[in-house]
Amino acid sequence: MPSSKPPNHSSSGGAPQPGEAPELIWLRPERTGRGPRPAHSRTSIAAAAIEIADAEGLDAASMRRVAAALGAGTMSLYNYVPKKEHLLDLMLDAVAGEYDFTALAPTGDCRADLRRLAHEQLATLRRHPWAAALVIARPGLGPNALRYTDHFLAVTEPSGLDGAARLEALALLNGFVCQYAQYERTAAAGAKWQAELAGYLGRAAMSGQYPHLAAAFATATPPSGDPDTVFDRSLDRVITAALAPVTPP
Repeated sequence: MPSSKPPNHSSSGGAPQPGEAPELIWLRPERTGRGPRPAHSRTSIAAAAIEIADAEGLDAASMRRVAAALGAGTMSLYNYVPKKEHLLDLMLDAVAGEYDFTALAPTGDCRADLRRLAHEQLATLRRHPWAAALVIARPGLGPNALRYTDHFLAVTEPSGLDGAARLEALALLNGFVCQYAQYERTAAAGAKWQAELAGYLGRAAMSGQYPHLAAAFATATPPSGDPDTVFDRSLDRVITAALAPVTPP
């Protein structure tokens, strides 16, 4: 998945030194071209890991479990994926490859296009409940995430914002969608906690100690029970902020 953090254009920590193995898996060739044809590929390894994570959670997608699913020895898997962090990068980029950019082709209407893109992203994160937290903790920019980034820049080109502002808008929107997906997952797993929280806030508002909270509760419309309605309402606010002209300090 694309990054939910603003890009860092610093030149520090750049290209690896001669003889040093690159930290980014995308800088490592998948195969050298010498020797027998590999029995596995990054694509098949990522697919096996995603299947495990979707069914049992991210922690279950260990190198040992993935190797067993592929019928390989655990140590042999490190020939393809040198470390667990690389496996996570491959998994996120494989998920980012699920977008159908033909169906999401820019129409010239930035707001409408961003709504469609955000809904597609939320649907993807709902299919892979482990992915949102991973995007926030370890954002990646593999080949599929770069295609997403390029598509986002095409969608927002009519906004008139410069490239830096549009990249910041990308981080803002991605961060919102990931956080919303995380909230949905937490809420679904903690219905009792949610009910207790609502009661706690209601009592706090009536205590007289929090007048602004009480006023907000008094004028609030009844919350919608439809998660997509809540998402759309919040999404429109975030899109407005993301596309707002940048004013100099």
